[in-house]
Amino acid sequence: MSDSAIHALAGAVGGVVAMTATYPLVVLSTRAAVETKNHSKTVVESVLDIVKREGPRAFYSGLSSSLVGIAVTNGVYYYFYERSRGIILNSREGTKALSTLESILAGLIAGSATTIISNPIWVIQTSQVVHKSESDSREVESVPKTLGVLETINQILAKDGIGGFWRGIGPALVLVTNPVIQYTVFEQLKNILIGSRTAKLRTRGSKGAAVLRDWDYFLLGALSKLVATALTYPYIVVKSRLQVGQSQASQYKSSLHGLTLILKEEGIQGLYKGIGSKLLQSVLTAAMLFAGQRRIYELTKQAVASASGPAALK
Repeated sequence: MSDSAIHALAGAVGGVVAMTATYPLVVLSTRAAVETKNHSKTVVESVLDIVKREGPRAFYSGLSSSLVGIAVTNGVYYYFYERSRGIILNSREGTKALSTLESILAGLIAGSATTIISNPIWVIQTSQVVHKSESDSREVESVPKTLGVLETINQILAKDGIGGFWRGIGPALVLVTNPVIQYTVFEQLKNILIGSRTAKLRTRGSKGAAVLRDWDYFLLGALSKLVATALTYPYIVVKSRLQVGQSQASQYKSSLHGLTLILKEEGIQGLYKGIGSKLLQSVLTAAMLFAGQRRIYELTKQAVASASGPAALK
């Protein structure tokens, strides 16, 4: 198994674990993002409302498609990122750390490939999270029907055809900058931290390079995702509304036009609906992913080496 394949597997497994642990926050932030009314609920009010109207299971609506999506997204992303990183490093001499521009290039390649491949999965997941039955729109106290994956697929096909699976692809491609920012910030912070600790080791007479601990990866992952999500959240709102097929979102001629329209009709707060839950979920997911992916990568590599011999990893 190639090194890139091991990174892809570790990224997929780590992503599934992290998403499962934080999924209720995904439901809260997605529902808030597609809400076009100007009044907004607090996180506590939203939780109580969902529990009262739909029960605790509602916090896991669309989880199965989400787990498939996160596994595909992280697997594809890590694979293309590591392949791109390897090509860049092998094409030049010197340090084996990526520069800022090299991190951005590797991220753009990996992010674009991931977005195109995984968008249909996220359209299905978003539709499941925010779906409400016709009876719900007629009766305030009725319980929304939860759609299964196949029902959601049939609904999307009936409404928009095969092209419906790529709703929101415009802002989704813009959001390629999210992981680009995330991984760029992560790589640079990691290089700074390693450099700083290595310099301290040098002053003590040690010739080895500093090695980061799991806690370091956890904190660096959390901080890098916090920066990325805060900067790109308005596009997440536009993407969510397009993916769920909102009638209001059909007015958006482009991502920029959608941002302008939301700003005009809902104010600046409309661009950041659900950001509290999203930031918490994104930071926790990224932190667990960065820490877990590294550990899973090491364990997988050791297992492959034991099963197939050292030549398997070359």
